[in-house]
Amino acid sequence: MQLVRRISSNGIHYQSTSMTAPISAWERIVPVNLGSRSYDIVIKEGIISQAGSLLTSWLKPDTAKSQRVLLIADVAVFDVHGAAVQRSLELAGAEVRSAIVPSGEQTKSWAQTQTLYDHLVDMTADRKTLVVAVGGGVTGDLAGFVAATYARGLRFVQVPTTLLSMVDSSVGGKTGINHPRGKNLIGAFHQPLGVIIDLATLKTLPDREYRSGLAEVVKYGVILDEVFFSFLEQNIAGLDSRDPDVLRHVIARSCELKADVVRQDEYETTGLRAVLNYGHTFGHAFEALAGYGALLHGEAVSIGMICASRLAELLGRITPDDTRRQSDLLSALNLPIEVPSDLRNRPEDILRCMMLDKKTERGELRFVLPSRIGHVETVRGILPDIALRCL
Repeated sequence: MQLVRRISSNGIHYQSTSMTAPISAWERIVPVNLGSRSYDIVIKEGIISQAGSLLTSWLKPDTAKSQRVLLIADVAVFDVHGAAVQRSLELAGAEVRSAIVPSGEQTKSWAQTQTLYDHLVDMTADRKTLVVAVGGGVTGDLAGFVAATYARGLRFVQVPTTLLSMVDSSVGGKTGINHPRGKNLIGAFHQPLGVIIDLATLKTLPDREYRSGLAEVVKYGVILDEVFFSFLEQNIAGLDSRDPDVLRHVIARSCELKADVVRQDEYETTGLRAVLNYGHTFGHAFEALAGYGALLHGEAVSIGMICASRLAELLGRITPDDTRRQSDLLSALNLPIEVPSDLRNRPEDILRCMMLDKKTERGELRFVLPSRIGHVETVRGILPDIALRCL
């Protein structure tokens, strides 16, 4: 395999395997360096069948042989992927109990959390019990929150099966459930033991879910890496067709970018990690008001990014061409960029939801806004009427 060293526009050094390598032979390990909480993101096609051996390598050998596991899987992927993970864990000597949860954002609820607590109580789980999440961001967030809060913290492993969860929610230790009035309002930081990304799972991903994940990929280019953004612009056909060469580079680079931000600001104390929320202040409001599931997370973020870019234009931070590049790329990837008409007619509700955003302080709206493609900053003191003009 040939390794290529590059330097992104934000100065981050990284290595990536040449895209000419056979997909079956390609493997990438992205470290998330957090001291005692460090872990690896392992990216490879067909790696789900190796989940048991990976787990053994991450745990003490004597622990792995008697490991008890609660496997939490989305109902849509259990038969296809969850059962394979369970078989691999059992072959490695683990005792596995499976809990299947419904698909959709509504699953990130207190009721589902309580049901999963009941599973852990029934299996007399202790601090050595492991939680394994198989599914998209909803499953990972929910399972991670259960792991973070049961017995004051259980170890858990992420096995994301959607593009969005691969490049975003499975990395960084954010876990949580929704409140009826806002997304992810109840949660905890809890880093996983490791992340297993099997590229083959994307072959079974519905088109709408796949494109929802592409919105988060585009976000990384806007906030951190203009070279990566240009790569996306030049590879629209490959993204549309799920070309394996394009996807393995896109997923690895997205994970690298997020891992570096998390390394520098694990608990969102310095403000750096807030850049990952580009488009989310608007997007979370749209997602909640449309009714969870009516707009997928990536779709809401896609619209939110354009609103945020328009806001940056109004403030004289960027040019119309910067917004056009984003809207052209998102549109080419068949993602929405306009606020639905029924939501545009609810500005007060949108404002109320944005006031619940985690970046808001003492009633002051704050937005992550670009100053150019590849760089964003958190901007304070945005007047509500100015923000609403961007709808």
